Amino acid sequence: MTDYAPFPLIDLSGSPRERGRLHGKAAADRLRRGARMYAESLLKSGVDWPELERRAEALVPTIDTFDPTYVEEMRGIAEGADQPFAAVVLMNARTELVAAARQQRATRQMPDGCTAALALPEASADGALLHGQNWDWRAECAETGVVLRIRRDDGPDILTFTEAGGLARSGLNSAGIGLTANALECDRDYRCGPGVPLPFIRRKVLESARLAQAVQTIVATPKLGSNHMAVSHAPAGGGGEAFGFECAPDETFWLQPEQGLYVHANHWIAPSARAKVRDTGLAETPCSIYRDKRVREQLAPKRGALTLDDFRAAFFDDWNAPWSVCRPPRPNTRGVVTATAAMILMRPGEGRLDACPMPALNRRFTTYSLTPDRTAQRQAAD
Repeated sequence: MTDYAPFPLIDLSGSPRERGRLHGKAAADRLRRGARMYAESLLKSGVDWPELERRAEALVPTIDTFDPTYVEEMRGIAEGADQPFAAVVLMNARTELVAAARQQRATRQMPDGCTAALALPEASADGALLHGQNWDWRAECAETGVVLRIRRDDGPDILTFTEAGGLARSGLNSAGIGLTANALECDRDYRCGPGVPLPFIRRKVLESARLAQAVQTIVATPKLGSNHMAVSHAPAGGGGEAFGFECAPDETFWLQPEQGLYVHANHWIAPSARAKVRDTGLAETPCSIYRDKRVREQLAPKRGALTLDDFRAAFFDDWNAPWSVCRPPRPNTRGVVTATAAMILMRPGEGRLDACPMPALNRRFTTYSLTPDRTAQRQAAD
């Protein structure tokens, strides 16, 4: 086993610009490494740095219309890290920028992997809602990830795991909302007109005080490419709800847990979605068809007694490695080394997030915490 350094925790507060500067200063080295990695991917697709800057600026009006504070926060990150603004946009829209460049050259995307799971209170051992995932992506990201603890004056505080320079990926907030995301692909991707890059949608979900607000954000926001998001809510009064959303750029299909348990990997499973879209991602992530099955089969017999340790054990499953639930580093179909870069385990109602970098090679977890806002949770439950 290799001992990877824990993801650094960065505390942010103040105005969006101030939060960004704190983020950029604290994560400058990791941000530079991540931006260089994606810029090199774009260069292989024929996009040099001046063209990247042009494309990044072209995204600003869409982001500004969605939420102008996100542009301010990104400009602050660039200032704090002493990096070009385009580098920060790249860290928040790398999927859209890289995929668009590859599409122009008629080459396939390189989708994130990921296997996610949820247990409603009735399925857990102590009545707590459980939520977690393996994030499968480029192996280097085990050393570019960070955890942000964001103190806000205009809504719930946020605890989110993300790549350095990113506004959000997976996480929870002080109102008991939890979020994970998995890549999907379909034949509508990058063909349906303008859309909001996914990290900004995830950040907006994590700013929600109520589950209905999170659902509205996912369903109502146009996207450039497909994605799956699992959203949970554990209010202070007890109980909880969770749903999965398979999102095409112009249409969303929702799913709910079965007998308190929900698992999702990287292929479309909603019957309505499978009848309407063509899954174009399985060629890159063929292991998806059994990753969710194996996690479900390990968790299902323990319904009513599930704990985060059970989630941990299921996510460590190494059957058929390196094409496994817990993926060790291996070259993908284009020679890029990918892996399960992080395992994330959450109890959203308690503000607890456990994270482990490169779990196939490292078993060291770090617990990050966010004090729940019981007033906000009670109001959200009313």
